[in-house]
Amino acid sequence: MPMDLDSLLREKKFTSEEIDCRRLEIRNTVLDKSRYVTEGNFERIHNRDLERLYELYDERFFDDRIRATLAARGEPISFRLSSRMTRMGGKTVRTTYRIPRGRKRETEFEIAISETLLFQTFEDIEREVVVNGVTCRDRLDAMQRILEHELIHLGELLIWNDSDCNAHRFSGIAARLFAHTHTKHQLVTQSERALKKFGITPGSNVRFRFDGIEYHGVVNRITKRATVLVEDRDGELYSDGKRYQKFYIPLGMLETT
Repeated sequence: MPMDLDSLLREKKFTSEEIDCRRLEIRNTVLDKSRYVTEGNFERIHNRDLERLYELYDERFFDDRIRATLAARGEPISFRLSSRMTRMGGKTVRTTYRIPRGRKRETEFEIAISETLLFQTFEDIEREVVVNGVTCRDRLDAMQRILEHELIHLGELLIWNDSDCNAHRFSGIAARLFAHTHTKHQLVTQSERALKKFGITPGSNVRFRFDGIEYHGVVNRITKRATVLVEDRDGELYSDGKRYQKFYIPLGMLETT
């Protein structure tokens, strides 16, 4: 008789050979069925690919218990690729809200994966990529490791109503189900690209052209683009007592000075 989700999270343990075999089955199915993910270092991806990956993991690692638990509670789940997540590889969100003019509360879940981090990894920075302590050969590997992590968050939220990847319970589940040895990713961040490709870090003095005018400023922050502060007496007042105009500039448009 299949375990319920509670028992599975507490007791289930796979050997390293079983984990590798199941992961490979999932990988091959995605590569065979997806319109977009047709190679390990895919160039395009769709939200449906995340949903398919979730279904395959639920089937092969969780005995379909995650979907069954959500269905029994009437709690939907959705999947999203995020271009705005520049530090986190993935995120699991639970939203609970009250129905207007009623006492019933509804709960829904969402798993988001950073397409920004996926696509700038295995691109122009050559180094080993490790996610959750597991070495990844390509983007599909990395995406699988990220989703594994998020599925543990989802499972804990369903059973215990909270989840903390720094806690002993989480690391125990991650080790038994997926042989994870850590809970962090080492995907290539935009800050790493900025330093290695362009020699730019927060605090760097830079110049750039905008609308045909050359500006000189200081890099304040790096996300998808660099936030550059240019002194301007009519600009916003900052804590250093100076006023700045703020620009969001692609890294390739900046020159260090």
